[in-house]
Order: sequence, then C-alpha cells, then structure tokens
Amino acid sequence: MGRKSGRAALVLSEEQRAMLSELAGSRTAPVREAERAGVLLRYAQGASISEIQRQLGVSRPMIYKCIDKALAAGVQVGLKDAYHRPFAPEITEEAKAWVVSVACAKPKEVGLAAELWSISALASYVAAHAEEAGFPRLAAAGKSTVWRILNEHQLKPHKISYYLEKRDPHFDRKMHEVLMVYRDVSLYTEGAVHDGRPNPIYTVSVDEKPGVQAIGLTAPDLPPVPGKAPAVGRDYEYVRHGTVSILAGIDLHSGHVFAQIEDRHRSREFIALLKSIDAYYPPAAIIRIVLDNHSSHISRETMAYLASRPGRFEYVHTPKHGSWLNLIECAFSKMARTFLRHIRVASVDELKARIAMGIDEMNATPVVFRWKKFDLEVA
Repeated sequence: MGRKSGRAALVLSEEQRAMLSELAGSRTAPVREAERAGVLLRYAQGASISEIQRQLGVSRPMIYKCIDKALAAGVQVGLKDAYHRPFAPEITEEAKAWVVSVACAKPKEVGLAAELWSISALASYVAAHAEEAGFPRLAAAGKSTVWRILNEHQLKPHKISYYLEKRDPHFDRKMHEVLMVYRDVSLYTEGAVHDGRPNPIYTVSVDEKPGVQAIGLTAPDLPPVPGKAPAVGRDYEYVRHGTVSILAGIDLHSGHVFAQIEDRHRSREFIALLKSIDAYYPPAAIIRIVLDNHSSHISRETMAYLASRPGRFEYVHTPKHGSWLNLIECAFSKMARTFLRHIRVASVDELKARIAMGIDEMNATPVVFRWKKFDLEVA
C-alpha cells in the first residue's frame, strides 16, 4: 500500500501491537482512545490516511494529530489528549482555600441556624461574602463551582461520619482485663468450674436495658387469612402505657439468665439483682461480675451491700463506651429479636409478666455466649 502523507513509518513492538489491538476492540475503554488505537494500528500496517478515515469514520485532522504525536513521543502519547490551559484560571488557589475554610466551619459558627452545610447554602454564603473576603470572582459562583472545589479537596460538609472517641484513658487496659476473663471462662466446658481452685468462680455478665415500652393496641389485631391477607393486620395507632427496665445478668458458663423487671433502675433494684445472683450459687463460690460504671453499680448503697458479703463478688469493669464488650448485650439482642419484637400489651404489669415469661423460655433452652476474637487483647 502506498503512503502519501509524507510521514515516516510507525514501527510497533509485539507488546505495543497486542496492547493496541486489545484497546481498539475494548468496549469499556474511552471511545477516543479506542479510535486512536485503531488509527495507529492501521497506520503501522501500512494503510493510507484515506483508508484509515474510510474504515474508522474519523476526521483526517484527528488522524494526522494522533500519528504525529505517536511518531514524535511514542504510542502512549499518541493515545492521550495533551493537557493545556489556554487562559489563566479565574478562581485562584487562594479563593479556593477560602471556600474550603468556610466549608470546614459549621454554619452556626458564621451566624446561621443550620448545623451542617448544604451545597446550596454554602454556595449562597460564598456568593454573598466573596466580595468582602477579597475574591470577587466567587460572587457569581454557583453550586456546581462550589461542588467542584469541594470535590477537588475531597470534602463533603453536608455529611456526617460517626466515630467513637475513647474517653476512658484506660480503655485498652480495661478491655484486656475483660477479655482475659472471657478467655478464662472459655478454658472450661459448659457449666464446669476448675476443681483445682480454692474456691469455685462463676462469671456473670450484668447490665440494664432501660426504656422498654409498654405499647397497647387501639383496635384488635387481624389474623392472617390464607390467599387474602398473608400478614397480621394492625392498626397504625397505639397507646403508651409507660416503660420498664430490665436488669439482667447471664451466667457465662451455663447461659442461665437472671432478671429483674422494674419500673426504675436505681441502686435498690440493682442490689435486688445481686441478691438473686447470690442466692443462686453455692455459698463458698466467688461470683465475678462483668459490668459497666453505671452509678447504681458503684453507689454507696451498693458498696454497703457488697461489704456485707466480703469476698463474695468481684467486679470487672468494662471501659467507658465499651458496652459492646459486655456479653449480656447478646442476651438483650436475643430478647429484642424474639419476644420483645412487635409486642403489644394492655398494661405495664402485663409487659412485666410477658418479659418474665420470655426469660423463662430462654432459661428452658439456655445458650452459652462466648467471645471468640481474643486477638483484640494484643496491645
């Protein structure tokens, strides 16, 4: 084939030829790159400019530019667009920095009512205050301009990303202590206590679930009807009768659940739970309690009760904001997913009775919850 363009031949290596062939036939690569790959591949095979134009349906100036760039700087350069900026940017880096600084402050800090910026609110504020800040070009900036500036700096001031602050300076140490207790429990079979210990040790995980609502119906539930109404029908309206608190502990050896269902969760209710736990175990045993630092757990009344039973109870405290370390939360989750889910009652007393019945059902088929990820205790 004759080449009338007056340009030099394009010599490709096997790797370049394979790369261009794959790119030219790709359905996911940018269309312009696929077209240019086809141009370079055909030119290297000896096709004329007219033949390339006829086969690919692209313009001659595009073909010339692609081939010239490839001959001058290589195949990769021929595939890409050369970056150029014909004019100096109208929005300077200082102006962008000012927009970013505004976005990083809360709206309430600049005299607005909102807690977080919306893109519209931020664009309005930027346009209104750009002149006095010394950036007049931003006075005409719209939402898209502000969005591009934020995107360039990977900012999303209209969203919240939650985190957990470790407010307990001894978080790691307390976490390790709790996990060491769980490892100690896991060394023994279900319900067993080590015979070599001077006193048997039982471990109980304790916490409260406050605010369980006694919600009543305003109209009877409608039973499901085969072929007509597959689900239970329930009126949208409901009646609030009050709330109760579940004070509970779970034996980590056997899965037995202790519980007190009370109107409140003060020291006296917590002491009642401790007394029920105390009565359950042999008198010579040590009862190790895993619990948080709730005021009722360490109050003067509770400490007085513990002092009346010297050597009987051992506290192992979870760190602040470490409720996920307490295995009683697994039992609370099971309650919420089983008998507490969708529960409707006529009174607070009925709710207490239903909860007591549900806990009796759990104790009829106890489940031993175990902690398995002990690699957390590595500092």
